[in-house]
Amino acid sequence: MADITIVLIPGLVSDARVWKGLADVLAERHAIYDGNVQRDDRIKDMAGRLLQEVGSDIVAIGHSMGGRVAMEMAHQAPGRVRALVLSNTGHDAKKPGEEVKRQLKVDLAHQDMAKLAAEWVPPMLGPSRIDDQAIIADLTDMVVSIGPEVHERQIKALLARPNAAAYLPLITCPVLLLTGAQDSWSPEPQHREIADLAPDAELHVIDRAGHFLPMEQTTKTVETITRWMERRWEDIHVE
Repeated sequence: MADITIVLIPGLVSDARVWKGLADVLAERHAIYDGNVQRDDRIKDMAGRLLQEVGSDIVAIGHSMGGRVAMEMAHQAPGRVRALVLSNTGHDAKKPGEEVKRQLKVDLAHQDMAKLAAEWVPPMLGPSRIDDQAIIADLTDMVVSIGPEVHERQIKALLARPNAAAYLPLITCPVLLLTGAQDSWSPEPQHREIADLAPDAELHVIDRAGHFLPMEQTTKTVETITRWMERRWEDIHVE
């Protein structure tokens, strides 16, 4: 099935660790490409670069900011993006007052990435994981390893993000939306708005998880995605 590549796209200050559990399973049957969104400071450029790097048709699977990149890929190349899986994401443009709050995080990151991680990571987790030292350590290591320069580029991209609501009705490929029931950053109603806008979308809400659903509830996330892909494969792989 190498004629369709599964592109796994992480979010803000994240890397391939976010989707590793899914990658390990899908790699048995599909070509996998770990998307790097650390090099550009615009969502449109992140999407365009991934489309250039992957020559085949694509199933784009994105977490958080990576979901925004995935939607933009489908907008730029509707004939190539055969399906979207969007986890813990959003579709809106910059909100009033957001720039000031984001800049405070940028300043903190340049002072000490570990302090940024200590402030940023816990609210991203659901209550059942807030005392899970293993996942906190994994997320902290990931954030710190990425560094302040990438963080600043990605914040710039988020502040200039496109309003995907304008083009979601034009995205006709199958769309799977996932979020954690305890995700306060990208809550369920936000995903329902996306599902209402996209013509062929369905939403699954997974309990006992916050914003880092793919790492908090890896098994349930992988099962939900793989079962959906199997059920919709004829639509995704249409000649």
